[in-house]
Amino acid sequence: MMILVTGATGSIGRPLVRRLRQQNQPFRALVRTPERGRDLDCEVVVGDFDDPASIETALAGIEQVFLCSPGAEPTPGQQPMIAQQTTVIDAAVRAGVRRIVKISVLGARPGGLLAEGAHAEIEARLEASGLDWTIVRPSGFMQNFLTGAGAFTSGGDLIGAYGQGRVSYIDCVDIAACAAVLLGDDLGNRQRFVLTGPEALTHTEIADTLSEAVGRTISYIDRPPAEFADNLTAQGLPASFAADVASLYEGVANGSAAEITSVVGDLTGRSATTFADFLARERELLRQWPPQHYR
Repeated sequence: MMILVTGATGSIGRPLVRRLRQQNQPFRALVRTPERGRDLDCEVVVGDFDDPASIETALAGIEQVFLCSPGAEPTPGQQPMIAQQTTVIDAAVRAGVRRIVKISVLGARPGGLLAEGAHAEIEARLEASGLDWTIVRPSGFMQNFLTGAGAFTSGGDLIGAYGQGRVSYIDCVDIAACAAVLLGDDLGNRQRFVLTGPEALTHTEIADTLSEAVGRTISYIDRPPAEFADNLTAQGLPASFAADVASLYEGVANGSAAEITSVVGDLTGRSATTFADFLARERELLRQWPPQHYR
């Protein structure tokens, strides 16, 4: 049962590759350049979501696809991601792939804001493709606080517009563990799984936990959503995009990201990783704070 892992060098893809190797599961990893795949220690194939011919080649002999877009900056409408994932879905149909396990997002829904609406559109296209499918909807990634996707001041304080809203951040290693189970055992056909961490924390609590891990005081600075939107428009982003971001922040402040599920434990047989345990595991990356990309 050959699997193609897309997004193989990302925060979910790398731990998934490790798990599939450990399980002796036949798979190949899609990478954009040979250099990016050298440290994966597995079969790789070079391809790009923007190059349909390369995706056709990568899908030869594949039965299942793990579909996860490469990391990218948020864009108004998320149109590039829609086009790219649709390219993979359409190519999979032509190649005779049986099933796609897709990484989506918590809150995906038709008409949703930014990635929520984009992933819902891709989900609908996948459902209509005739392929078997499984959709995984994770909450926000704990890794965002280490990779630069989180928002910090130049001094290393956490900044946002979430009020005291709680977020059930999840460790990407847990997402990968669930994906490996779903791919390996062919579970969850035509089902959606909402993955979260085991706790829903305010960003003030997150800052406190970061302070303990780093050994210095990190504060959470809260700003009104409209102020964040104004900052985005001042940077040249469209006003409609900034307004959507502000609405997302307001939703989080009102509890839209606070859901906690038991799915990680149900699928893997072990508890989801707490934020404190995640930071303890990644302590080498915390030795200098803030990380270089925040400076």
